[in-house]
Amino acid sequence: MNWKNLIQIAFRALNNNKLRCFLTMLGIMIGVASVIAMLAIGQGSKRSIKAQISEMGSNMIMIHPGNMRMGGVRQSAADMESLKLTDYENIKDLPHIDLCSPSVNSSGQAIYGANNTPTTLYGVNTAYTGIRMYDVARGEMFTEDDIRRISKVCVIGQTVADELFGENGDPLGQTIRFNKTPFKIIGILKKKGYNSMGQDQDDLILAPYTSVQKRILAITHLRGIYASATSEEESRQAIEEIRAVLRENHRLGEFDEEDFTIRSQEELSSMMSSTTNLMTVLLACIAGISLLVGGIGIMNIMYVSVTERTREIGLRMSIGAKGKHILWQFLIEAVIISVSGGLIGVLLGVGAAVAIKLIAGWPVYVQLYSVVLSFAVCTVTGIFFGWYPARKAASLDPIEALRYE
Repeated sequence: MNWKNLIQIAFRALNNNKLRCFLTMLGIMIGVASVIAMLAIGQGSKRSIKAQISEMGSNMIMIHPGNMRMGGVRQSAADMESLKLTDYENIKDLPHIDLCSPSVNSSGQAIYGANNTPTTLYGVNTAYTGIRMYDVARGEMFTEDDIRRISKVCVIGQTVADELFGENGDPLGQTIRFNKTPFKIIGILKKKGYNSMGQDQDDLILAPYTSVQKRILAITHLRGIYASATSEEESRQAIEEIRAVLRENHRLGEFDEEDFTIRSQEELSSMMSSTTNLMTVLLACIAGISLLVGGIGIMNIMYVSVTERTREIGLRMSIGAKGKHILWQFLIEAVIISVSGGLIGVLLGVGAAVAIKLIAGWPVYVQLYSVVLSFAVCTVTGIFFGWYPARKAASLDPIEALRYE
């Protein structure tokens, strides 16, 4: 079997029908390009969400009162007031906890002169900015002394600053009112923008938790505790330590339902990743349909080619060509079509991903495995859909083939 001659014959046959060959390759090209582009969009979205979650604090652990696993069951007021300052004091001293902050919050109107804006006031301590990855762009953060003295000072986000003072205003040193209580602005947070859930991370006011507890809410319990594990790998261990401390503090028995909920950024990241993975698979399956259609196109064209060249097949067999030679001749043609279409499709897919990033501004990330997988699938598609027509050509009776018109 002379492979060089078989390849030359295959190229010559395809060259005689350039337009038909190109249209057959088009299905493979579109299929491969679609798979690469869709996987790039899915992977880009996944990496973007992970990056945004990391900006919120990759080691962050959130503790809230009440048990969210109870679903629609109405919880008592005592359950929603289950977190106390003693819980915070015990948690911050745990070995796998790096930073810890109590949290109380209130929604309301921030007012300065004739301007007002709806926002949320968070009562926290000095560790909160480290946990949530906030930086003070101008001014300074309030101190532990401010917390002890229940000072009416605050640090505001950029959105609040723009709404109350305009883009060119200077909020530092000014006094705003939140639900009739005055707070002096001592700092402005660095702009963070929107997170992956579409929440404006700059629409907030930070104040000492003691001030919010006593001057705004008149409560002694906490509405949450934020903590940061010593490392992302030790988050699970930190959560177990926190759970043990809270169960002991709240005097919960072995089979008692917990009156608190612990969530970590790792858990949120896993949930978002599973969602994006599902969407990526869905997009890849939709794109894969066009690859399947391209494969069917190859089979169809090869059938037409076998019919058109029946006399040629009979002539080649009459001068000594065996069935396997005819089989390989047509199979090589099918593989050339699919491989050539796959190579062009890879270039189109990568180009489409880059164009989507530049024009639409979507996060995309082309992974090597998606290129290799798409190319391998299109090659297998050519062999699979080209084999049956080639087998039909190889099984033709030479005498009947020569009589064919």
